[in-house]
Amino acid sequence: MHKDNNNLDVVYLTNSNERLRHPFYKKQFVFTGALSTMTRSEAAKRVNAYGGILQGAVTAETDFVILGNKRRGISTKQQKAEQLIDLGIDLQLLVEDDFLWLLSMEN
Repeated sequence: MHKDNNNLDVVYLTNSNERLRHPFYKKQFVFTGALSTMTRSEAAKRVNAYGGILQGAVTAETDFVILGNKRRGISTKQQKAEQLIDLGIDLQLLVEDDFLWLLSMEN
């Protein structure tokens, strides 16, 4: 800790492991429905860039199910995710706009 001229405590993080991680880091993702702003391949690349992992199916290990804006009704992936949530699995359904907002966050 260091005292600056304004007598405020300033904390400097010197260890790179102390950096905040992006919310997608080491999280597993499933997409359902078409995205309106990018292809699923582009979205997968962006998730991977933040350390996220793309899955093909919803499982108990899934962290996020992204609901594309161009979906028609409730998909089987969304149904499975809702069943797991009801069982107490820590899984989040994200609409496309919330997904894009999280993508915009810096690492």
